[in-house]
Amino acid sequence: MRHIALLAIAAGLTPMLAAAPASAQATRTWVSGVGDDVNPCSRTAPCKTFAGAISKTATAGEINCLDPGGFGTVTITKAMTLNCFYTLGSILASGVPGVTVNAPAADKVSLRGIQIQGIAGGANVAGTIGVRILAGGPVSIEDCVVTQFSQQGIQDTRSTGNTKLFIRNTVVSNNTSTGIAIQATNVGRVEIEHSSSINNLFGVAATSGNNVMIKRSVMSGNTDTGVEADAGAQINVDETVITGNTTGVEPFGIIRLSNTDIAFNNTAVNGASGQTYGNNRISANAAVGNALTPASPGQQ
Repeated sequence: MRHIALLAIAAGLTPMLAAAPASAQATRTWVSGVGDDVNPCSRTAPCKTFAGAISKTATAGEINCLDPGGFGTVTITKAMTLNCFYTLGSILASGVPGVTVNAPAADKVSLRGIQIQGIAGGANVAGTIGVRILAGGPVSIEDCVVTQFSQQGIQDTRSTGNTKLFIRNTVVSNNTSTGIAIQATNVGRVEIEHSSSINNLFGVAATSGNNVMIKRSVMSGNTDTGVEADAGAQINVDETVITGNTTGVEPFGIIRLSNTDIAFNNTAVNGASGQTYGNNRISANAAVGNALTPASPGQQ
């Protein structure tokens, strides 16, 4: 009797199991150059685009690139990692941003190993912004290339305050406007490490209220300025090369320099709020411009 009762229970569960939703989100999904967005985005049945995979990926999940491919522009609206580090993941943007981050204030977003490129020519209109950050928790951009956009390469305009942006091992190049534009309207904290911002309008520019740390990076060939701080912004620069720009640094806010080379610019320093720890190398610029002043007492 007990055996029959168990069979009956099992039989009763069968319709319930069969009715389980097929659209349950996975913590890890996959995209492929030969995938299809009607697939479940599993490793054996990958999707075609990031946009197709994101709806099938759980909050705080990860989308991986199974093989090289162009995976389309995407808007990220929840905690998410896009990870193409071990293959070639590409986004070609025409007339729109490459990646837009518009997530809840506590949600972490990471981009790894992606080439994000604005394209123009033929029927294509140039992509606008490479990575556009409107809202979200900590954002990390690692081992990426952001290039050839008609506006900024990376732009952070969050307004919630105490925002965090980490950029590591990334090249931001050939964008018509600022390479890395730090424009958070409340306090924003940014770390840029082992990265290059080259051949843009500005390499890195920060507006009032933003605090930026740049370490072991290159700001080169920018048609306006390598590193610029508006009044109310603070940028610390350490072990960095600032070269071949029209202006090396513009400290209208505070820029503190340590172990940094400023060389071969038209003007080395344009602005009176540049501070030095006494161990920088300023040489071979067409004009020195403003002198740097010693870093304020208490900063060892």
